[in-house]
Amino acid sequence: MQAKKRYLISLLTGAFLVLLFYFGGGGDPGPAATGSRSRHDRSRSGYNRPEQPWPHFSDPLQRLSPWDQSDTEEYNVHISPKQKRDVNSSVYKGKRCRMQSCFDFSLCQRNGFKVYVYPQQKGEKISESYQNILSTIEGSRFYTSDPSQACLFILSLDTLDRDQLSPQYVHNLKTKVQSLALWNNGRNHLIFNLYSGTWPDYTEDLGFDIGQAMLAKASISTENFRPNFDVSIPLFSKDHPRTGGDRGFLKYNTIPPFRKYMLVFKGKRYLTGIGSDTRNALYHVHNAEDVVLLTTCKHGKDWQKHKDARCDKDNAEYDKYDYREMLHNSTFCLVPRGRRLGSFRFLEALQAACVPVMLSNGWELPFSEVIDWNTAAVIGDERLLLQFACVQIPSTVHSIHQDKILALRQQTQFLWEAYFSSVEKIVLTTLEIIQDRVIQQTSRSTMMWNSHPGGLFTLPLYSSYLGDFPFFYAELGIKPNPKFTAVIHAVTPLVSQSQPILKLLASVAKSQYCSQIIVLWNCDKPLPAKHRWPATSVPIIVIEGENKVMSSRFQPYDSIITDAVLSLDEDTVLSTTEVVFQVDFAFTVWQSFPERIVGYPARSHFWDNNKERWGYTSKWTNDYSMVLTGAAIYHRYYHFLYTHFLPNSLKSMVDQLANCEDILMNFLVSAVTKLPPIKVTQKKQYKETMMGQSSRASRWADPDHFAQRQTCMNKFASWFGGMPLVHSQMRLDPVLFKDQVSILRKKYRDIERL
Repeated sequence: MQAKKRYLISLLTGAFLVLLFYFGGGGDPGPAATGSRSRHDRSRSGYNRPEQPWPHFSDPLQRLSPWDQSDTEEYNVHISPKQKRDVNSSVYKGKRCRMQSCFDFSLCQRNGFKVYVYPQQKGEKISESYQNILSTIEGSRFYTSDPSQACLFILSLDTLDRDQLSPQYVHNLKTKVQSLALWNNGRNHLIFNLYSGTWPDYTEDLGFDIGQAMLAKASISTENFRPNFDVSIPLFSKDHPRTGGDRGFLKYNTIPPFRKYMLVFKGKRYLTGIGSDTRNALYHVHNAEDVVLLTTCKHGKDWQKHKDARCDKDNAEYDKYDYREMLHNSTFCLVPRGRRLGSFRFLEALQAACVPVMLSNGWELPFSEVIDWNTAAVIGDERLLLQFACVQIPSTVHSIHQDKILALRQQTQFLWEAYFSSVEKIVLTTLEIIQDRVIQQTSRSTMMWNSHPGGLFTLPLYSSYLGDFPFFYAELGIKPNPKFTAVIHAVTPLVSQSQPILKLLASVAKSQYCSQIIVLWNCDKPLPAKHRWPATSVPIIVIEGENKVMSSRFQPYDSIITDAVLSLDEDTVLSTTEVVFQVDFAFTVWQSFPERIVGYPARSHFWDNNKERWGYTSKWTNDYSMVLTGAAIYHRYYHFLYTHFLPNSLKSMVDQLANCEDILMNFLVSAVTKLPPIKVTQKKQYKETMMGQSSRASRWADPDHFAQRQTCMNKFASWFGGMPLVHSQMRLDPVLFKDQVSILRKKYRDIERL
């Protein structure tokens, strides 16, 4: 009886305060209310209102749009104010923490942004999901095994599931954390968490004092989120792939972009408690035609004891529809809150190219610090659902123009593949966001995060200017530099004036687009004297390779001053009469496709069903997926990406084998662009079986050469989490057909031999 009275008094008090606020001049919040979130305002969090997200009914409730204490209590009336104060005071003692106040930047100045993972302690169980997180960090370029070099520290204690009723819950975590010698009250520590709190309140209590540690947390509320300090991550299942992940399900765009259903939802209905109000109201919107919103109360052990009059009817309707079929055939997917603010449905909708309609007031959307969610989702308000559900939601989604729907759908695919398709991408995105805060002078712009290929492949250490990256040329309306730098990889000593490299130098220098030639000397013999090199119309720069390893050919040398790099092996055969329509034409093609590899010798990959592994083939077919960098043009940014993005394990493998560097570069570029290279006119006799002119045999003659390349293919595919290479049958030629004109009358007499 006393409980009912308290409940009634709380409800009446809350209603009175709302009315007082509404009629008593509760207008826009003043400077004191907004000043603390100047950098991380609602537009950054993803909960600012788009231009017209709910065009017919948002204006009358404009004064209620900011979420404050009364908003939260409206949905969580069973949590008393005292309980909330106790939780916040015990768990979020560092609630005022920001990077400037609770992070030691000096640890990052010595060795850069390095991340240390505590050694796993004997007897401590770690969930598969948390092990995937730790493995991702340990395999990344950020990892260091030396804590004295670290800028950021990650616990080996599993903090993902802090629900006390969960079998994954780690007991005595407070004592274990406090005993860590490097804990330092959590300073420069990052804690990953997917679930917090437990029945019936589901608070954000982690069960231990996080001190000054940052949180990478799912389902975090804007009330507890510390802007420019915490990172909101998506809720993902234990089956979420560690690397790679499936691509989005949008295979082609349909015009108009409408599907079988306009709006769908299928999930649990909670009869009482947190999340029950929103899901209980969905049946008002369901019309069993283009709006299909299905709920079931058939979950939990005692569901029959608590079922209401609608349960049987809802359950019967629920079983008629297949969730996957609905997901893939709907234009919009409703994403209401559950017991917690986030749900698996959010990522499922993104992958299915089903535009999420968010109904979870107070949820700090994943990576909201860098992602503009208004370009990929429709942000709704639970209060409007409860008041005007049967009218406003259908009319709202129907009012969105088809051009906007198409743009939203395409952006869901980009965001899914760039940041959410695997645990690895979620973790690396988290670390990159923190690194941008640490190294602010080289942080990424909003466009870098929200445009293809995304922040993970756009390294700000290379440049902070968008025009220096080949991906943004078209969007910015600029063109690459009109010249190229030829980089010739030399591995044999210079013993004769008739060697192929000298002829190659003379031929390439005659190109009208050649700015300079760099000879990368990776030979064991000393550098030849300057007079041994031919006199040419362009400068010749000789650089001694770093450690004489294969990866040195892709170092981002300061001497490369042009956007385009013409990469050549020393034994590439180009006659003087052919150089114009071979090199010049290839460069002209590259200027139209500056983000891709354009070149001559093509190779392909295939799946070997018998061996259940990827294979490599050099058979002459119309189908290819790689262009060898022994004769290819690409953007110089890929030198920087190869050096600073790829892990040392892959580059060390290339160096030890003295092989596969060209395959690895093709993997990298295709992973970035999601596109194949471009093959142009080439000589069929490009040799992959010739001997060098020294005592050291060419690598092409090595009988283990192809076996090594098969091994490389599978090692690379494993690290990338899948096969990024894309097949193509396109070939670009300067002449498309033969004619009756005599060869003797033609300027380029050898072209018909190609």
